[in-house]
Amino acid sequence: MSLLLQVFLLLICASPSLPAKTTELEALMTIKQSLDPQNRVLTSWTPHSDPCSSFPGHFEGVACNQQGLVVNISLQGKGLSGSIPAAISSLKSLTGLYLHFNSLTGILPKEISSLTHLTDLYLNVNSLSGDIPRQIANLSNLQGRSYILFFLFLNSALFLTCYDVYTVLQISYNEFSGGVPSELEKLKKLSVLSLQYNQLYGAIPASLGELDSLTRLDLSFNQFFGPIPVSLGYAPKLQILDVRNNSLSGNIPKALERLKDGFQYMNNPGLCGTGFADLSPCRAVISSDPVRPEPYEPGNLSSEVLPTTVQPKDIKPSKPSNIGLVFAVIAVTFASTIFGLFIVLWYRHQKLKIGSTANTTNKMKEARRKISSPLINLEYSNGWDPLAKGQSGYSQEFLESLMFNVEDVERATQCFSELNLLGKGEFSTIYRGILRDGSVVVVKCIAKTSCKPDETEFLKGLKILTSLRHENLVRLRGFCYSKSRGECFLVYDFIPNGSLLRCLDDAKVLEWSTRVSIIHGIAKGIAYLHGKKGSKGGLLHQNLSADTVLLDARYNAVLAYSGLHKLLADDVVFSTLKASAAMGYLSPEYTKTGRLTEKSDVYAFGVIVFQLLSGKRDITQLSRQAVQVDDKLEGKFSESEAAKLWGVALLCTHESPHLRPYMEDVIQELCD
Repeated sequence: MSLLLQVFLLLICASPSLPAKTTELEALMTIKQSLDPQNRVLTSWTPHSDPCSSFPGHFEGVACNQQGLVVNISLQGKGLSGSIPAAISSLKSLTGLYLHFNSLTGILPKEISSLTHLTDLYLNVNSLSGDIPRQIANLSNLQGRSYILFFLFLNSALFLTCYDVYTVLQISYNEFSGGVPSELEKLKKLSVLSLQYNQLYGAIPASLGELDSLTRLDLSFNQFFGPIPVSLGYAPKLQILDVRNNSLSGNIPKALERLKDGFQYMNNPGLCGTGFADLSPCRAVISSDPVRPEPYEPGNLSSEVLPTTVQPKDIKPSKPSNIGLVFAVIAVTFASTIFGLFIVLWYRHQKLKIGSTANTTNKMKEARRKISSPLINLEYSNGWDPLAKGQSGYSQEFLESLMFNVEDVERATQCFSELNLLGKGEFSTIYRGILRDGSVVVVKCIAKTSCKPDETEFLKGLKILTSLRHENLVRLRGFCYSKSRGECFLVYDFIPNGSLLRCLDDAKVLEWSTRVSIIHGIAKGIAYLHGKKGSKGGLLHQNLSADTVLLDARYNAVLAYSGLHKLLADDVVFSTLKASAAMGYLSPEYTKTGRLTEKSDVYAFGVIVFQLLSGKRDITQLSRQAVQVDDKLEGKFSESEAAKLWGVALLCTHESPHLRPYMEDVIQELCD
């Protein structure tokens, strides 16, 4: 083949892709403007470069196929604050779109349903709103791998996972409004439909009962009104129906009795029915019309009622009666009733539209996450599942009070972004996070293998830790377990000024009064854990150090991870003790007895007092015979107070545990 012919053929093959690439570049620039209107993130997206170039840094997050067409956009956790444009539909070859864990707002454009090659769409953890696009139902015919993931859940969430025979559509914890699209009946393989915690209103579509694969339907915490469709009672595979906290009314279909505890209907004052706990039987509707026509019988129908073509010859015409007047009255009454009902429904609809945002906000504040996402429930296997209903011996109310969804944890930490990483240890990783209510938390991630293998012991420890309430202890908010990640998550309140150890390392000088206050706070926290002197019901900290003493906004001491050993496996606890010993916090008798007592915590407290007074992190070379105060204080401290605190530290770190004071005695000494 001649060189000229090769060039000619090359031009012919290449020419069709040029317009496509030009169109895609224009679409990408439109998408950039919409997703990142302030141009803070997508600075590498420029109008005069090739989005499919292999040069590093060009069009961050964009991947192309061999034909030079965009097939993947990965921009998760980038802090995008714009909206999703309709121009996204111009990328006809797009198979993956990852925009989760951002701050996107606005609606989900219906044009996204035209992306026929789309297999992965992640839009979870944003702030999308508006109606649920009816065109979403068209995605049921998507072809791709053996599974299709379609995320849009939580703050603006829609999660569609299409396996060969299994589909999940979740739009939970967001601000979607309007009604449920009747087009969802096209999703014949739909197994889980979760729409809880939204601003959805209107009637529940009866067509949902025709979804033969539906196993779970969650419509709770919305504003639905009207009756529960009878068809739902006959959905063959339905196991869970949750309609709590709506405005539903009328008779509950008798067939729903078969769901037993799987049917949740509380906080719908208008519902009635027999066979359901806490519900009254429905009252029979009796007409108030005093004139009721008798049943149609041949003997009481006039000739005017029967058509002349079928009037029997042996029936004589009767005298005119009041039946015509009766029917007229009934017709007028019926028309008036319909008109009145229309006015009531219209008013209610308008009221719901106006108050939807405020109502949902109040519900979100008042209602704790009392049910784990069905996706999380599906994660659980027959193995270690400490929150499995009915398996632990603890009440469901207790378990629900501790429960966090994996979605909550992922959203709070921006999918465990490195930007939120606070630290890594031998057995745990710590992240900063922000919950949906705006509160700042710390998420401690612990490998499942590091947790106590016995579920009963784990839950017993969890109950103890969550019951701790003291101003000098960090509050444990709750717990989460993810089988897919193989991790436990402990959610604590965030303490803004970090650890005491970091303050000792920083150049910033803690004033003398602040140091004294910190010592008092640590002592009070430990005393609360230990309980009354000599009592057997106390709790040991076991990991007290300058690193686990945190400082709040006012530099008050707050003890972190109190009693964490109650949740950890024995080998992990032993590993943490070795670290404490290396840092000088472990009492000397432990090496002889292998046991930790209240006096072990007292010893660690004494070490921290020495660190605060001297300003030194390492006190192993510190001479304890004479009082040594931090030089950085430049003499601005009370010598008598320093001498007393030094004496307390000496007594707390005595070689013999029997000669160390109880924390109750320490507090009394500090306050004298």
